[in-house]
Amino acid sequence: MKARYCLIFILLIFSCTSNPKKDRFVIEKKNDLDDNSIIDTIYFQSGNPFSFKDIINDLEGQTKQEVFGILKMPSQFDHTQEYPLIIAVAGSNGWSDHHYDYLEMYRENGIATFELCSFQSRGISSTVGTQIEVTTAMMILDSYMGYEALAIRPNIDSNNIGITGWSLGGGVALFSAWKPINNAINQDIKFAVHLPIYPPCIVTPNLLDFGESPIHILIGELDNWTPAEACQELVDRADNNIDLTIYEGAHHSFDGNANISVNENGYILEDCRFRMKSDGTILMNFFNLPMTHPLLQKIGLFMCARRGPTYGRNDSAKIKSFKFSRSFMNTHLH
Repeated sequence: MKARYCLIFILLIFSCTSNPKKDRFVIEKKNDLDDNSIIDTIYFQSGNPFSFKDIINDLEGQTKQEVFGILKMPSQFDHTQEYPLIIAVAGSNGWSDHHYDYLEMYRENGIATFELCSFQSRGISSTVGTQIEVTTAMMILDSYMGYEALAIRPNIDSNNIGITGWSLGGGVALFSAWKPINNAINQDIKFAVHLPIYPPCIVTPNLLDFGESPIHILIGELDNWTPAEACQELVDRADNNIDLTIYEGAHHSFDGNANISVNENGYILEDCRFRMKSDGTILMNFFNLPMTHPLLQKIGLFMCARRGPTYGRNDSAKIKSFKFSRSFMNTHLH
């Protein structure tokens, strides 16, 4: 243990804690196809905040980042109608077939979908082993900026835009509702519904204000990548607009197509619990040091996490998850 502490303090000596300030980013939009197309690529300006603190305290100082996503209209598209929309956010491994299956299901039920491409926009394919190249904060900002770009389109019902995501993207779907984040980016934006699927709930804010829109977490009982116990703790402490469904016997990515296996590079986060101040500063378990820089985040995870979480399909949980997601979105977006 002494050796571990020595390593930590050596690393801290060489850490840096600030990024150069850049000009305020602005919304821009350029489309590959016209507004009446069934499939459209939407480009907009976002930024690269590493942490929630960067968003809350220095939003205007973040570097600009062009981001794109794929807008797909419902199967029976009528250009004279407005449609509700779901912004969807993938996990640390990027987009997978089962994610697309959800979105196809939503479109068949008359809801447009937007595949947020935060990773591809930054030239990243995966963050499984590091969790620093594309962060939750970056993807939350992308989601808000995407919302602004999409809400002005003639066929989108701007009052009925929801958000969902898986794993890392589930964290985006959850913490996009956190009030200090909403106030810092654009308090006029209100996602109509939040559906986080196996999100990392290991960060508990001191200010437990997640707005008024319905939030429902879906997670597996045996998930050791993003533990269900942490989500239960968060729901027990938060206001009553957050609900939770835990699927018995299910692991991480229970709704995927792969058999149960071990991801050697992933983090087992069962023993990790971090506290977050109202200014977005996330504090390490043991030292209460701020995890506001990639190196500091690595140290925080080094203290509590280990490698090799399990993940894989659970047929019963998958069926239930798809059924619930369809009903939940139909109820709150139509």
